[in-house]
Amino acid sequence: MGYVSAVPVPQPRAARAAVPGGGRRSLAAALFLGALGATVVLLSAGQTWAEGTASVIGGDVAVEADGGTVTGVPTALAIVGLAALFAVFAVRRTGRTLVAALLTLSGAGAALAAFLGASDSAALDAEAARLSGDTGAAVAGLSHTVWPYVTAAGAVLILIAGLLALRFGTSWPAMGGRYERAGAPRAARKAPAAEQDRPEDLWKALDRGEDPTHGS
Repeated sequence: MGYVSAVPVPQPRAARAAVPGGGRRSLAAALFLGALGATVVLLSAGQTWAEGTASVIGGDVAVEADGGTVTGVPTALAIVGLAALFAVFAVRRTGRTLVAALLTLSGAGAALAAFLGASDSAALDAEAARLSGDTGAAVAGLSHTVWPYVTAAGAVLILIAGLLALRFGTSWPAMGGRYERAGAPRAARKAPAAEQDRPEDLWKALDRGEDPTHGS
């Protein structure tokens, strides 16, 4: 009859330390997509979104509006999403799910605001009224650039990062945490300090003619 060992067979270090459920790939993808999306939104929101002309005394003048003038929602939500992306690693369990949901909503809200801003004329009408001095003035020859759609695309990347966090976030490590292995033996505790000599031991040493303080 063969000998059966009760000692668990050690596994390779890489396998033991691996994050389950494809967590590493989803973690890297969420970080990359979230950071890239926020960067795209913040940069494209500063570009010209709409152009047109306003009638003033002496002729027509060109007017334009950048993304921040048309709507400040994508920029604000991109900052919120970026903060939520890194906050995901500072919380666990329910808190992580809530932060991941905030990240997802930030991306969705920024994308919707950018799409709506792609056809908005209020910012240019306000500029035309300011230049002409006529509160009822409207911009003529209104046209929009590609930048609102670039902003929306960046917001969609934030949205995808949030969905990844919702789906795989429970397998991601927490900030400052360590990968834990199920069934791994606990680290051995430090040996307790040597107990001090008891009084009866000192008296016994004196009875034997020994110096109990020698070597202490």
